[in-house]
Amino acid sequence: MAWDTEQASHQLPCPGKSSGRVWNRLPKRADFLRIGAAGTRRVTPGFILQSAPHPENSEPALRVGFTASRKVGNAVARNRAKRRLRALADKVMPEAADPARDYVFIGRTETLKRDFAAMEQDLRHALRKLHDQKPATKATTP
Repeated sequence: MAWDTEQASHQLPCPGKSSGRVWNRLPKRADFLRIGAAGTRRVTPGFILQSAPHPENSEPALRVGFTASRKVGNAVARNRAKRRLRALADKVMPEAADPARDYVFIGRTETLKRDFAAMEQDLRHALRKLHDQKPATKATTP
């Protein structure tokens, strides 16, 4: 009996995909730009965390994005940094994040070197500070 490849691909789990994630990824560059422009961020030794409320027309689901610039290193180093940040988000975001907000993690060179437990504490502290922070208002001139 021959395998029908089209049918088999839908039945087999995709290797490397983590089932059970409670957050969705940010798919579009516009989302990253919107969150970056919001002005609410926390800088830690291992990463930068940016946050912004959901746009009005989106469903209320926790959305997270990850990025690392070439300052972090070559492609292998950047991918490793993003994997560490995704693991950190998997561990902390379900219980500590506000589902009405979008988040962006920006990797730094220390993301590769910093102890994971220390980064976990940094993330919990950064989330508390972001949630306590009032939204930035733009000053208007008369």
